[in-house]
Amino acid sequence: MGKLTEASVVEKVPKELLIGGSWRPATGGGTLDVVDPSTGAVIAAVADATPADALDALAAADETFEEWKGSAPRDRADILHAAYELVTERTDALALLMTLEMGKTLAESAAEITYAANFLRFYAEEAVRIDGRFTRNEAGSGRVLTLRQPVGPCLLITPWNFPMAMGARKIAPAVAAGCTMVVKPAQQTPLSMLALAEILGEAGLPDGVLNVVTAASSGEVMRPLVEDPRARKLSFTGSTGVGRTLIEQAAKRVLRVSMELGGNAPFLVFEDADLDAAVAGAMIAKMRNIGEACTSANRFLVHESVAAEFTDRLAAKIGALRIGRGTEEDVDVGPLINADQREKVDELVRDAVERGATLLTGGKPVAGAGYFYEPTVLGDVPAGARLLKEEIFGPVAPVTSFASEAEAVAAANDSEYGLVAYVFTADLSRAFRVCEALQTGMIGLNQGLVSNVGAPFGGVKASGFGREGGPEGLHEYLETKYIALNV
Repeated sequence: MGKLTEASVVEKVPKELLIGGSWRPATGGGTLDVVDPSTGAVIAAVADATPADALDALAAADETFEEWKGSAPRDRADILHAAYELVTERTDALALLMTLEMGKTLAESAAEITYAANFLRFYAEEAVRIDGRFTRNEAGSGRVLTLRQPVGPCLLITPWNFPMAMGARKIAPAVAAGCTMVVKPAQQTPLSMLALAEILGEAGLPDGVLNVVTAASSGEVMRPLVEDPRARKLSFTGSTGVGRTLIEQAAKRVLRVSMELGGNAPFLVFEDADLDAAVAGAMIAKMRNIGEACTSANRFLVHESVAAEFTDRLAAKIGALRIGRGTEEDVDVGPLINADQREKVDELVRDAVERGATLLTGGKPVAGAGYFYEPTVLGDVPAGARLLKEEIFGPVAPVTSFASEAEAVAAANDSEYGLVAYVFTADLSRAFRVCEALQTGMIGLNQGLVSNVGAPFGGVKASGFGREGGPEGLHEYLETKYIALNV
């Protein structure tokens, strides 16, 4: 491979639709621009699919499914493992590509490439372990046989904030299960998905198993597929608002769905917590991915006896972060994805300050090109502030205090969301009490990171249902069939 340049990594990626194993332009030749959020400049134009293109992709997935579902598990495993090796070999190029279209630093992009690759490897190993059972029935007069079979053609809609990992987290278990797919990546970050699709083809994935449609309007392009009887599963990662719409559409056909939606993660720091560990965990939970993560700590709930010290230490750490283009050395925080997202973050910060919150560091957009926002810490945030209820999706840490364990748990659960929570305490009994009482699908106990390839990722309440990652993620793409045997 020659020297990596921004132009070369973008040029190498396919820009067309992948349908039935062939790269082709959108019907009518429409394209959509991909923008570098650190400069506002257009870096590429990809095909803008029409509903007809999407239906062609579903037809290819449907036609391929009958043969693919009978493929040998070992063959599926080998394809995924080959893809893992290719992604790993190309980490530097893929990381640069991701930074250009999404904005995160090269170090964070490289970490995401590793995370994505590990899903390919994990499900390569799971593909050959799809099980069933054979038992005597409870009356003793026959046998119970169960089989796990692929659910069928799947519709996968991925977000812009983790443009390769979220795709790999859906594609890898679907391939392992023997499903075919139509993938719709986010319009802001399609290049990483197109690169992954090309790699899977190189790894030996048969034509038509994975089909990719890029489009400016997800609703217009995907709705006909959701309503089409050939589709058997929908998996979506994104906002709760869009998720609700998709669930409503899918309900008409009783389409099987998995939803990984928004979050409003509480970060609880008790009086006995190791503050060094709590601040370090807070930096990860808040600033990972520029705060543009559904797992991002959205509300810091700190015991009143340590709230001032924790807030000051967090503000010092966050205030020292260097803002800049993700391709530059020593940059800690890149831009937000677009102007609309930056305006939303600024609006939430202004609302909190107007209501009485103390601005300790940051608090405004960065002047100049790109969509940068200063990393921000707010202290003494009042209960009525919008950012305690709404998902911030940016580098803003609001801190409030509590007096008792019961108060902390009640405040943490006072949300329509229930994706993840973080708990810092040295008391083991309290740790179990609080973890059991929190209404979330995941908890980081004395750590600021929960994402793990081998663990089930997902939430409760308005954060969705279903799980991705771990053996549970494979089960999302399998149906259980029961056969009663009179033997």
